[in-house]
This record gives sequence, structure tokens and C-alpha cells, in this order.
Amino acid sequence: MESQCRPNVDGVHNGVESHVKVVEKPRSVGSSSEFVLRILGLLLTLIAAVVAGVDKQTKIIPLTLIKTLPSLHVPVTAKWSDMSAFVYLVVSNAIACSYAAISLVLVTMLGRRGKGGRVLAVIVLDLHMVGLLFSANGAATAVGVLGQYGNSHVEWKKVCNVFDSFCDHLVASLALSFLGSLSFLGLVLLAILNLHKKSSTK
Repeated sequence: MESQCRPNVDGVHNGVESHVKVVEKPRSVGSSSEFVLRILGLLLTLIAAVVAGVDKQTKIIPLTLIKTLPSLHVPVTAKWSDMSAFVYLVVSNAIACSYAAISLVLVTMLGRRGKGGRVLAVIVLDLHMVGLLFSANGAATAVGVLGQYGNSHVEWKKVCNVFDSFCDHLVASLALSFLGSLSFLGLVLLAILNLHKKSSTK
């Protein structure tokens, strides 16, 4: 009795051939590592832009005009818009954050079976974001070093000993922006690795 109800290896059950279609699950859209890197790039550049964009500190600075007269105490405010390098940092991270959000939608729509031209365009734009962020980080870091240590050769005095909180926020923004640029660099390296795998399998 038990042997009659058991299907054989050819898929025949009680003399009736069964046609069973195995439905494969659809592939996940994009690789998980690519998705994580894009999410990281989005979050890191967003936080970096916000931290630098709200950075402002006001201090009362003693100003001596004539040595025989008492010093004047003048309120001085340091903010990110005072230096073009910091403006470049904020704008670059805002652009990279916006692109990361758009690229997530594009990658989700295209998937792995997207047209080669569109996928290549995303890779090229990833590479552009790497260059944009690294250039912004370099410019802001150069100005930050001057603010931290000054330059005795041209009589540029350091300011981070006065505006300490302002400089600390900029350092945090730079660190986040640098990590964001590494996320986009990881996307480019991942794309190169995928292209190498595809070329080796042909």
C-alpha cells in the first residue's frame, strides 16, 4: 500500500505523470554589498553636510588698537560660509548625498540585468563622486591645518585655539566625508571586480 502511493524517480505517481514546474525566486536587486555601500555613502555624506552646515561659534575677542588704551571686546562669529573650502565641502557632500539617493533608485530599477550603457553610466558617476569628495576633503583639510597650526612664514595665526568647538565640528564633518568617499570608492572597486568576473567567465 505504501509503495503504491510513493512516486518514483521519474515523477510518475500512480501511473499519472506529474508536471511540476520549479519556480525560481527572483534575484535580489543588485548585490547586498553594493546596496550597503550606497546606504553608507548616503548617510555619511548627509551627516557630514549637516554637521558642517550648522557649524557656527561666537566668541568675545579682545582687540587692542592702541597700547595705552584698554582692549575692546568684540564679538566674532566663525561659520562655515566664511571660507570657500568649507563651502565646497558642504556642497560636495550635499551633491554626493543626493546622487546616492538617486543611484539607489536607479540600481533598484535596473538590477543586474540592466542595459550595459546605463550600468556603465552609474559606475562613471560613482567615480565622479569619489573625485569630488576627495578634492573637497583635501581643500578643507588644508584650511583646517592652517586654522589649527597657523603659518609663521606668512604671519597667519592659528584660530582653533579660540574657536575650538567650531574646529571640532569641522574635524568630525571631515572624518564623515572621508568615510563617505571611501564608500563610493568601494562601489567603484566592486564594479571593477564584477566586470573582471564577467570577462573571465566568457
